[in-house]
Amino acid sequence: MDHSFLTETVGSLAAVCTTISFLPQLIHVWRRKSAKDVSMSMLLLFIFGFGLWLVYGFRIGARPIIIGQSITLALSLAILALKLRYDRSSADAAIL
Repeated sequence: MDHSFLTETVGSLAAVCTTISFLPQLIHVWRRKSAKDVSMSMLLLFIFGFGLWLVYGFRIGARPIIIGQSITLALSLAILALKLRYDRSSADAAIL
């Protein structure tokens, strides 16, 4: 078996797994209209880390990293947007 094919396959599988792993969290936050259980510091650090992985993927020309990290970064940014929206809504409701 070609070594580069195996490497590309493993990288692609890893990208699919890490990308899909964020979907349940996004769906959970969206359905509940709450992200209070999501740590802001973890989410920001996670987004920063995935941003760095994306830069790394571009630098080495690794398609599985670029595609996987781009999608995962978009999903995590969506969770951040929902967290900011729902946390602000909860704070506004508590003031009233």
